[in-house]
Amino acid sequence: MTQLRIQFDKSYEKLPDILYVKQLPQPVAAPHLIKLNEELAALLGVDLDFLSTPDGLAMLSGNQMPQGASPLAMAYAGHQFGHFVPQLGDGRANLLGEVIGCDGIRRDI
Repeated sequence: MTQLRIQFDKSYEKLPDILYVKQLPQPVAAPHLIKLNEELAALLGVDLDFLSTPDGLAMLSGNQMPQGASPLAMAYAGHQFGHFVPQLGDGRANLLGEVIGCDGIRRDI
């Protein structure tokens, strides 16, 4: 099994733990690649050849965690259907970590 090396920055984990829950992604059966954003991969310094391999696809689908990932689900409060709800999710599957691209911009993975 080949591992992709991604330099994760984990700024969200430095916040109070009431703002997130550690959570592994739900495994996906038989994932397949539809489209790969090659420009973004290059900005993040991610190996394009790796992403096209079975191990790369396993990482993209959440079936395999890249080294240094620390998956979590973010929480927030707000109004939903006319009522205040003290804990909502943010709608993403999981946050594996943030990566600062060669352009200096932080992006969530």
